Amino acid sequence: MEEIRDVVLDYVIKEYMEDQDDEITYDTALISGGYVDSFSMVSLKRFLETRYKISLPDDKATPEAFDSVNKIVTLVQEFLNK
Repeated sequence: MEEIRDVVLDYVIKEYMEDQDDEITYDTALISGGYVDSFSMVSLKRFLETRYKISLPDDKATPEAFDSVNKIVTLVQEFLNK
């Protein structure tokens, strides 16, 4: 789990936080906090599917499920175990 959390956090920082000075944590609100928008969420979903060789159904890949690194990790782990 730690490895997944670090990979997701690193991806979010590199892809979406480049021009911002805010520091984010595993619990930072990414979507509702305005750091990740719906277009970015799609690219993050694709990244996760490719990296972990999983398929995240659209009905599970909701803004709520992508609103923090910890929530994303929970979602990824659900499909890694299938």
